[in-house]
Amino acid sequence: MARRSTPLLRRLLSPSPSPSPSPSNPLAAAAVSRRTVTYMPRPGDGAPRAITLIPGDGIGPLVTGAVRQVMEAMHAPVYFETYEVRGDMPTVPAEVIESIRRNKVCLKGGLATPVGGGVSSLNVQLRKELDLYASLVNCFNLPGLPTRHDNVDIVVIRENTEGEYSGLEHEVVPGVVESLKVITKFCSERIAKYAFEYAYLNNRKKVTAVHKANIMKLADGLFLESCREVATKYPGIQYNEIIVDNCCMQLVAKPEQFDVMVTPNLYGNLVANTAAGIAGGTGVMPGGNVGQDHAVFEQGASAGNVGNDKVVAQKKANPVALLLSSAMMLRHLQFPSFADRLETAVKRVIAEGKYRTKDLGGSSTTQEVTDAVIAHLD
Repeated sequence: MARRSTPLLRRLLSPSPSPSPSPSNPLAAAAVSRRTVTYMPRPGDGAPRAITLIPGDGIGPLVTGAVRQVMEAMHAPVYFETYEVRGDMPTVPAEVIESIRRNKVCLKGGLATPVGGGVSSLNVQLRKELDLYASLVNCFNLPGLPTRHDNVDIVVIRENTEGEYSGLEHEVVPGVVESLKVITKFCSERIAKYAFEYAYLNNRKKVTAVHKANIMKLADGLFLESCREVATKYPGIQYNEIIVDNCCMQLVAKPEQFDVMVTPNLYGNLVANTAAGIAGGTGVMPGGNVGQDHAVFEQGASAGNVGNDKVVAQKKANPVALLLSSAMMLRHLQFPSFADRLETAVKRVIAEGKYRTKDLGGSSTTQEVTDAVIAHLD
C-alpha cells in the first residue's frame, strides 16, 4: 500500500508549477527551496553517539583522519573510540570486538591481508565474529567525474559469511589442496531478504541474482532457489538472474541495465570492484557491512583500500570513498541532515574539479581534498 501511494505523495508534496521561481518572484523561489517534509527525531536522538574507529593499515590513518576532521567541522553528534589494529595481527583484539558490540557501529580503514601463508584475514574475522552478513557497495556516477558510462547506479549486496570465504582448506596429500565452498539455505535466504528489503525501502525497481549454477548446481542452485522464493514475496520488484561470467561482460558493456545485485560471497567481491572501476574508481565508492545488531562502514570496494607506500608517503590518498561511507553511517545512526550536508559537500568538490587526488586525474593531497570538503559544508 505504501509503495503504491508514493507517486500520489510526491504530487501532493511537490511545489506547485506556478508561480514559477524567479528573481521577480522571491516568494515563489523561497517556497520551492523550502523543505516540505522534515525529519522528526525522537526525544534524545541528538545525544552524541560513540563510534569505534579502526584507522587500519596504509592509507587508512589518512582517510579516517579526514573523516574525523569533517565530523568535527560539522559538529556531528558522534565521537570516536580509536583502536590500533594491523592486518598482520593474528586476531582482532578482544577489546576492539567488545567496543563494536557496545557501540553497535564501527568505521574502519583498510586492513592488509597477507597473500598466501600467514595470518587469516582480520576483515573476514570481523564479519564472522559480529555476523555482518550483508556487504553493500553503491557504485554510481558522480557529477563532474568523467567515466566511460553514464547513468550507472548499482548497489551490490553480497553474502558476507560463507561461500569460498568459509576458510575450510586443507592439504589432502602433498601437492593436492582442497578448499570447501559452503552455501546454506539460512544464509542464502537472509541475504536475499536483505536485498529485496533494501530495494523496496529505497524505491529500487530490480534485483538481479548473480550465480554460477550452470556448473555448481547444488551450491549455487541452493542460492538461486532461495532468491526465487524471496522474490515471490515482492511482486512489485522485477527479479532476474545472470551467470557471473556474463555478468562481468555485461557490466563493462552496459552497466546501466543493473540496479540491485545480490550475490554469494566471492562473486560479490569481484562484481563490486568491477562496478566501482566502471563508475569512477574504488576511491570514490562507499560501502558497509551490516548484521542484525552491528554495522561496520568502510571503503566500498576492497581494491586499493590500503594503497601503496608512495601514496602514503606523499599523503595523497583519496578520502572520498570513506567520507561517503561516513554519510551512510550518519544515516544509519539517524542523523540524516548531517549525512546530507556531508554528501552534498563531497559532490560539490568533485563537480568543481579543483581538488582531486591522482586516481581522479588530479594532484591534490588528502588534506587539500579534506579542506575543500569542509569549505563546501552548508
